Amino acid sequence: MNPDPAAKPRRRSLAEDAVNLPNLLTMGRIVAIPFFVWLLDVPTPVRGFWACIVFTLAAITDVLDGYLARKLGVVSVLGKFLDPLADKLIVMAALVWMVPMGRIPAWVVVLLLARELSVTGLRSVAASEGVIISAGQEGKTKTALQMIGIVALVLGYPYHLSYGPIDLGVVDLGHVGQLLVVLSLLFSFASAAQYVRLFAEAVEAKERKRSA
Repeated sequence: MNPDPAAKPRRRSLAEDAVNLPNLLTMGRIVAIPFFVWLLDVPTPVRGFWACIVFTLAAITDVLDGYLARKLGVVSVLGKFLDPLADKLIVMAALVWMVPMGRIPAWVVVLLLARELSVTGLRSVAASEGVIISAGQEGKTKTALQMIGIVALVLGYPYHLSYGPIDLGVVDLGHVGQLLVVLSLLFSFASAAQYVRLFAEAVEAKERKRSA
């Protein structure tokens, strides 16, 4: 008997979603966090190098899992929950670990944490109202600065650097990382303000439709 072409496709179970390749990559990022902070726990250039490798691989899988989910047609509710969670967990773990190491001020991490929690709560409320708020350019710039800054903080020691024939001399990557993360803080609050504005506009537009 031929299947009914109008029939809806069967909804995948959570167990099936959990073992698809994109979600396995996402869960791999979460599993890597204890190993990442263990490497940072004893600050040495060698352990910092390997911690940087772990963090960079996690960042690559962050891009890869979303691409594969769309390519393979396995975008799932579980993936939508786990992907941003994994990103925030490893970024926040890295930044929190940098504080006792003296590589970044505690107030910077507190402000970044407050911003992330506030925006996550706002997006959850927006989603419950049927409003989807996409990340703007400020948010993307914030993420890029944070990722590069964290890599520099994790490496965290002075290195002699050169770019082709240009000798840059000895550069303290700890200072470079701190500067980039503090700069990302400015973009963090700019993007948070944008989220609030877009949320207010979307809610007002929805209310006007209801009253029309």
